[in-house]
Amino acid sequence: MNYQWYPGHMTKAIRMMQENIKLIDIIIELTDARIPAAGRNPDIDELGKNKFRLIVLNKADLADPVVTKKWREYYQAQGLFVMEMNSKTGNEAGKVKEMITSACAEKIERDKKRGIVGRPIRAMVAGIPNVGKSTFINKLAGKASAKTGNKPGVTKGKQWITLSKNMQLLDTPGILWPKFEDQTVGLHLALIGSMNDENLDSVELACELINILKESYPNAVYEKYNITKEQVDELMDMEYQTPLSAVLSAIAINRKCYKQGAEPDMDRAAGLLLDDFRNGRLGRISLERP
Repeated sequence: MNYQWYPGHMTKAIRMMQENIKLIDIIIELTDARIPAAGRNPDIDELGKNKFRLIVLNKADLADPVVTKKWREYYQAQGLFVMEMNSKTGNEAGKVKEMITSACAEKIERDKKRGIVGRPIRAMVAGIPNVGKSTFINKLAGKASAKTGNKPGVTKGKQWITLSKNMQLLDTPGILWPKFEDQTVGLHLALIGSMNDENLDSVELACELINILKESYPNAVYEKYNITKEQVDELMDMEYQTPLSAVLSAIAINRKCYKQGAEPDMDRAAGLLLDDFRNGRLGRISLERP
């Protein structure tokens, strides 16, 4: 499957960010802690090369904590400010504001020497679709300032949000980039829900997930759906079954997802598996390692 999704509003979003970058002191880039590399848009590096940077490993509650710690150390070694966050609880909101201030300390000191007092720090919040930017902003602001949703493309325009007299945020739409050089990047983005599922083959995507998990988290799928090796071997003996589709068939059978005629409903099983992964019901899983 070819993983590409770049609707027209993303071109406008990039243009809008380019027009507003001169107003910005710091870029806060949210990336999904399960895919910290694939989840970072390379265009943002170019856009923010002269700006202070803060990387937020969001949805850290869904990722493998041991792997997330390694990613944090990896980005810190590059001289970036970095922190983990679960935007749904918002417990780290105070720490985010402290880190923004720390990252912009040089700018604050420079303003002070010029006699500029009270000018707010202006931060741009950027990231891929469905990474949780709007929820993140609402937790920082302490109110529903930005629209939220569990699908990509909810935020379509820019919004300025005042956090305090000393800090303002510019919310931006989630943006991907026109062409993925490495299709693994596209696959990882599709798995976490940063692409429109309607443009994807859910059965193929679910089989790709099973293949990834068997390497790093071999028991996750088997334990979640009460699958045995014997059951998979038996299904593989049937015509047209591969090791991956046999596991997906077992999920369908064990969760009673059938079409008419008692045939396992692979589409329903795929949807179930992807939803369970995206919502952390398979356990805390990271798809990438530094």
